[in-house]
Amino acid sequence: MPGASYDMGLFEFLRRDEFVAREFSETAMISRMIEFEKHLAAALGAVGAVPKSEISAALRKLADFAPDTKLIRECTERDGVPVPELVRQLRAAAGAQFGTGLHLGATSQDLIDTALVLALKNVNAYFLSRLNRLGGAFERLSAEFGDVEVMARTRMQNAEPMLARFRIESWRRPLDSHRKRLESLGPQLERLQFGGPTGDRSRLGSRADDVARILADALGLCEPGHGWHSERDSLAEYASWNSALAGILGKFGQDVALMAQMGEVRLLNAGGSSSMPHKSNPIKAELLVSLARFNATLVSGFHQALVHEQERSGAAWMLEWMVLPQACAVSGASLVGAGSLGDSIAEVGGGSRNGRGGRGCSSGWCCRKPARFRARR
Repeated sequence: MPGASYDMGLFEFLRRDEFVAREFSETAMISRMIEFEKHLAAALGAVGAVPKSEISAALRKLADFAPDTKLIRECTERDGVPVPELVRQLRAAAGAQFGTGLHLGATSQDLIDTALVLALKNVNAYFLSRLNRLGGAFERLSAEFGDVEVMARTRMQNAEPMLARFRIESWRRPLDSHRKRLESLGPQLERLQFGGPTGDRSRLGSRADDVARILADALGLCEPGHGWHSERDSLAEYASWNSALAGILGKFGQDVALMAQMGEVRLLNAGGSSSMPHKSNPIKAELLVSLARFNATLVSGFHQALVHEQERSGAAWMLEWMVLPQACAVSGASLVGAGSLGDSIAEVGGGSRNGRGGRGCSSGWCCRKPARFRARR
């Protein structure tokens, strides 16, 4: 089920974001599936597909329902999905005379996909908040260091002096377009999955669309008017967005790492070395580069998962579970890491301000190197 991941032990910090991890946790996902079933039952009662008295009695019995998550986990390995055992437990808790209306017209993928998009809805709000916060951090950097002169570099070679604000703006500006892209993706992502066993909603006949509309409203999701069991392009676009976001934050990290190499930036709480105590390693900057490259590998995996055979897939669907939560976790870790890196920048262009170099020479190296290598001014 969504949330599947691998324990990296000591190196879990490389990709972990606590908020994203909670949203995809076993507890959160099962809770959303239970919410789906309860709202589905209420919708079935509202349209008369099941007597309202039966639905009301079932919901009263389920008010304090606590799933046996250990058993659900064990049965998931057998069934491939957690839903059969979860539904069995729900029906047992509701009682034989009241449980027949539960899960009517739905299938496992309806629950799991809807639980996924509910998680994404919360994750997206979190991402937007983080993007706004990071944009503010870059604005503060520009206000403090924007008028400092640094050496512009093209193709990794010294070009000519420029103000630091232009480099900082190249970090900040893409955040705006990524925020707009995520907001436009929202309606495509945050939509109910409800197609039934074969995706055509046939189990509920003419009542199906009304049930779907009531269910979507109750869950705060869009109602697309059809099931989308095998149509995964919007999720693939979202995986691409995650990779692109990590990429622009990786560019920020790469720039800071190179600036640290040239003595153009001073970082607080930089990393130490086991054998060279004089070193101050730009760990936070390097982490952003690693996360960007990792997310780039994940998006290719999700594109492989686009190939859902016929009406519903098992293999492609499972691949999504392994990829998408990790992509979100990496994006969350990138946003947190970028904010932390921005806060750790204590000085920009230090070389030009401490007398080591001349005007426009942040590192001072061009004034220390042999005369035959010195660029003419």
